[in-house]
Amino acid sequence: MDIADYLATTLKNLRQQRGWSLSRLAEETGVSKAMLGQIERHESSPTVATLWKIATGLNVPFSVFIVPEQADPRPVYDPQQQAMVITPLFPFDEVLRFDHLSITLAPGAFSESTPHEKGVIEHVVVISGVLEMRIDERWQTITANHGIRFAGDQTHAYRNSTEETVLFHSLIHYAPTP
Repeated sequence: MDIADYLATTLKNLRQQRGWSLSRLAEETGVSKAMLGQIERHESSPTVATLWKIATGLNVPFSVFIVPEQADPRPVYDPQQQAMVITPLFPFDEVLRFDHLSITLAPGAFSESTPHEKGVIEHVVVISGVLEMRIDERWQTITANHGIRFAGDQTHAYRNSTEETVLFHSLIHYAPTP
């Protein structure tokens, strides 16, 4: 099964497990009912930003949509811009409750993340290049071998204003389930 098929099947299964209609899923995620239906039918590939909205609305880790259990992590390319590539380094672990992602941003790339669930903590460490991050409307510059930790339940964005590709890791700790 390729990643797009896996994503479509996973989305549909998660929605059905909750007993939600597409309308309810649209309300919870902020993604249109039409787009969600297209994703489930494998007629459309979501952007990374859309996939984050869906994961947040369903209160599941991002990697749940891209890393089948017992599979090797594969890169996910944003179909709209191909300027952001996300590769899970470790699949989500239910006990430890974290995603560890390797992310590259091409020169000029920008990506905005919707706030995660309350209690989510994100750690970003730049491996190479210079990353600009907006956390709750304040821009910060993070250089190689430096990092930042912040509450992921606020608006945040990533930007590469340089001519060099930026490589960074994002470790996302999810809050315990009630």
